[in-house]
Amino acid sequence: MKLKRALLLKTILTLAGFSLTYPTEALEFVFKFKEGDKYRIVSTVNEDIYVDRRLRYRAEILNRITLEVTGVTGGAARQTATFQSAEKTVTVGTGGNAGGNPFQWSRDYQSEFEQDRLGYMTIDDGYYMPMVRNLPVFPGRDLEPGETWTANGIEVHDFRDSFGIEKPYRIPFTATYTYLGERTWKENEYPAFSISYRVFLEPEAVPGKVYPRRIQGASDQTVYWDVDHGQAAAYEEDFRTIFDLSDGQTWEYRGRAEAEVVEAPPMDKEEMADAIAEAISDIPDAEVRVTDEGIVISLENIQFAPDSAILRPSEWSKLDLVAEILMKYPDRDILVGGHTALAGSAAGRLQISTERAASVAEYLLGKNVRSRDRVLIRGYGAEQPVADNRTPEGMAKNRRVEIIILEN
Repeated sequence: MKLKRALLLKTILTLAGFSLTYPTEALEFVFKFKEGDKYRIVSTVNEDIYVDRRLRYRAEILNRITLEVTGVTGGAARQTATFQSAEKTVTVGTGGNAGGNPFQWSRDYQSEFEQDRLGYMTIDDGYYMPMVRNLPVFPGRDLEPGETWTANGIEVHDFRDSFGIEKPYRIPFTATYTYLGERTWKENEYPAFSISYRVFLEPEAVPGKVYPRRIQGASDQTVYWDVDHGQAAAYEEDFRTIFDLSDGQTWEYRGRAEAEVVEAPPMDKEEMADAIAEAISDIPDAEVRVTDEGIVISLENIQFAPDSAILRPSEWSKLDLVAEILMKYPDRDILVGGHTALAGSAAGRLQISTERAASVAEYLLGKNVRSRDRVLIRGYGAEQPVADNRTPEGMAKNRRVEIIILEN
């Protein structure tokens, strides 16, 4: 059993803004919202995973959140958000290196909620994200440096894969806040505050399944606040969570995370797509299209050695040209998606499509198109066909790799 921790898709949905210098003085922290505002936030998590007190895995998690304010009424904002998580994990003792692998897409979540100027959320119980709610929240008065306040919050976990618990799992807590005065984040000064909370819960039994008998956790954060924009500019956290399971095992997660706004100029998708289509016009079985995610470069019938993820040398020149194109848009992250025809088992299709996406990503990384933390991979198997799998021609089109220049 390997728990997927969506950790730290939590406070980061509040992140946005620009760096300024502020005096250390009494200050009222509040959220400010403007209809139509859109933000892109990226968090990175490094964690060690212990099983029965022995280090078993090391993981790096990349979380991407896009947030849009769809309306503002009486100072409260209606917001929509997309939470996307990718990770790379290595088993300790195998000689592997998580840092040397591309990030593999894990799960997507959609969410809608309302948030008021003090940070309190109103959200339907069916949403899994944001993972932590009512954090941060503020007392609605001026605060002096060193002053503290407390407020209740709640963690929401997705235990569907781990424990077969179908509904969002809620764990309440009480957080303690302290206004720290000015603090430095990446050479810029911000008014900052700390957040500290602990969780302890003994859940009900889940008949016929392994379930957590006891959940304990701790979070200690520092948030750097942009006063003018009424949002956090960045945050960092140390965390620890322990699951005592009904089968006698103990799983523990220890780590550190940080998050901040990553700004990129608006993408003119149509103009970019036209330019890229012209650049790849000499590549057979290649096309460009615009999607909500960004610009997709689709390489159909890309060739690998039989039943493997080893690229044939005939494909190298295609990817060399794609690498040149990607270098023209350095501000955008990249997702490499693998697709298969409808053959073999679903599990086999998913595995080979993921491995082939990783192979293409490695080739592009070798051309220095991006740093490793900005290239993601995802296997789709045969879930997204573009042609009829009942014909050889259709199957060839479905055996493709897509390189997506992501808008957010």
